[in-house]
Amino acid sequence: MRRAALPALGLLVIANFLGYAIVGDNGVLSWGDYRRIKAERAVELAQLEAERERLAHRASLLDPRHADPDLAEELVRRELGLVRPDEVIIEIDDPAPPGGH
Repeated sequence: MRRAALPALGLLVIANFLGYAIVGDNGVLSWGDYRRIKAERAVELAQLEAERERLAHRASLLDPRHADPDLAEELVRRELGLVRPDEVIIEIDDPAPPGGH
């Protein structure tokens, strides 16, 4: 019995390592999850890069040395509420909610 105990213990240790190699957190079966997560992150990265490019372009339009006059006017009008003397402001009330009087 003593002769069989050491090989049996060795087999249990090997089986334990094989089990973790197949179904563990970093095992073979988790590769599918890694691929799915990688694809999701690639989509998120593409969206963030597009947003970064949009913001970088907008920042370049606001460069004080050569600011885009249309964008500067839009920002000033929106943020400060400025109106030209020859413009007329027409206020539009929010419509009543559907079904309400």
